[in-house]
Amino acid sequence: MTLTPLVYWAQRHEEIYLRVELTDALNIDVQVHENVLRFQALGHGAKGQHEYEFSLEFLLPVKSEVSYKSTQRQINIIVRKEQRGWWERLTAHERKPVFLAPDFDRWLDESDAEMEIQEKFLGFSWIFVNMTVRLFIFGQDSLYDTFHTISDVMFFCQILASVEVLNAAFGVVRSSVTPALIQVVGRNFVLFVIFGSLEEMHHRPVVFFVFYLWSGIEIFRYPFYMLGCFNTEWKTLTWLRYTVWIPLYPLGVLAEAVAVIQSIPIFNQTKLFSIPLPRAIGTSISFSYVLHVYLILMFLGLFINFRHLYKQRKRRFRTKKRKAH
Repeated sequence: MTLTPLVYWAQRHEEIYLRVELTDALNIDVQVHENVLRFQALGHGAKGQHEYEFSLEFLLPVKSEVSYKSTQRQINIIVRKEQRGWWERLTAHERKPVFLAPDFDRWLDESDAEMEIQEKFLGFSWIFVNMTVRLFIFGQDSLYDTFHTISDVMFFCQILASVEVLNAAFGVVRSSVTPALIQVVGRNFVLFVIFGSLEEMHHRPVVFFVFYLWSGIEIFRYPFYMLGCFNTEWKTLTWLRYTVWIPLYPLGVLAEAVAVIQSIPIFNQTKLFSIPLPRAIGTSISFSYVLHVYLILMFLGLFINFRHLYKQRKRRFRTKKRKAH
């Protein structure tokens, strides 16, 4: 018995895009004849490993040439319109097939996300290599000028990393919003508020450890995503991507916490970001109180993200074991 797969669609003025949710698809057959697209493949869909098929009569004429690209997780199909224009719906019938999710336009922005991945990988790689070389050449002295030599590139990388939250929120990439938001907000708070606003922190060795641990995690994560863009997998890199965070992520949060604790006396002394109170009270609330609350939230975020990453790792390697059997 053949089943119908889950299909998403999107459009531009010249093309129709279909995304068929089938894992490890085989025997793929996609044809367009007389304005009707017919699809058939063997793969793992919503109801397990089966033969899946569907036919789709388009709203307006399309060209008979069709192209598709199969990845481990899905099949991407591109159909060109006969005439340039925007369609009000996909099919020629008012009754929409239940497997279609209309106007999934954010999927089209995945190429932009791939470019962001490459830029962040180059940035974090430069940081990691630069800091490693400086450590070997200058030894302990390199710990005290990390901010002045690395901060510009780190600012750039973290601003780009902020886009990850938007990509997840708008569905450009299939990722949870909460873990990405926790990581980006936490890192940017330490980078821009703790390090960026306090010159007294620039020469602290803790800056070296924070930057080094951040980049140490990312030099494995982003290459893994880059290979995924080309439907390629390197097993060693996959293992590192889902394993290296186990020691590095808690150490990174610990280094961030040390930076926050070291900054508290400075904020008390300089009164920077203090919240003024009415003149009758005659005082102000120090920003250090915010930092004490932030420390609690930081370790709560560590728990949330650690659990999320552990579930990802467990799901990834459990899937691999099933395929091996």
